[in-house]
Amino acid sequence: MLTEERQKYILEQLSHQKIIKTQTLVTKLDASESTIRRDLQEMEAAGLLKRIHGGAKQLMKLDTEPDMLEKSSKNLHEKQIIAKYASDLVKNGDFIYLDAGTSTYEMIPFLKGKEIHVITNSVYHANALVNLSIPTMIIGGTIRLKTKAVINAFSVQQLELLRFDKAFLGINGVDANAGLTTPDPDEAIMKSTAIQQSEQLIVLADASKFNKVSFAKVAEIDAGLILTNSLPEEDHAIYTQLTTIKELVL
Repeated sequence: MLTEERQKYILEQLSHQKIIKTQTLVTKLDASESTIRRDLQEMEAAGLLKRIHGGAKQLMKLDTEPDMLEKSSKNLHEKQIIAKYASDLVKNGDFIYLDAGTSTYEMIPFLKGKEIHVITNSVYHANALVNLSIPTMIIGGTIRLKTKAVINAFSVQQLELLRFDKAFLGINGVDANAGLTTPDPDEAIMKSTAIQQSEQLIVLADASKFNKVSFAKVAEIDAGLILTNSLPEEDHAIYTQLTTIKELVL
């Protein structure tokens, strides 16, 4: 088989699965291990994949930020299950921070009746909270038209004056190496500041957020408790070693 044919096959396999083993390629392509290693070296140099011990994996593309409407329609059932569990962690008397995002938005119906104070940087969240007669403070600043989140330097200054019992954050990317990430650097600063001002961090991340990396880092993966409905099968052992992750049974 020609080099181009082998490498095309490797790319096709990686488009369906994130990791492929060298020995699997040796068997499937009827090629020597040295030939496969050479193929993988050439493909890594060309920016087509990343070599790992015993094989290769897909290159991760940085995610962009979808708008609130687009995000709200994705994985809704999973988000609601996670949100219900997260809301059970809220106790009477708590001052909690809910950052902008559809996962934290799904917590709001479950907070009704609790004797709490909520601080948020989301216009959507503030409106829903007030409609349920939940004492609410909204952070001031510039409203992002795409996400309806309030984010700028003034917003960060306000957060730095407050303290929370718990901060509940949505996140765009969760990766064992890259940590918690989001596309917007200003939003990353807001999230990081909320973490610093909170006694406890709870991150709501459905299965689609794992093995994803966005542009701006928020925190290390072990910065707080991460709630999810499912972990990636291929990296399940890696993530389950982290005591900061709880995989909910749906």
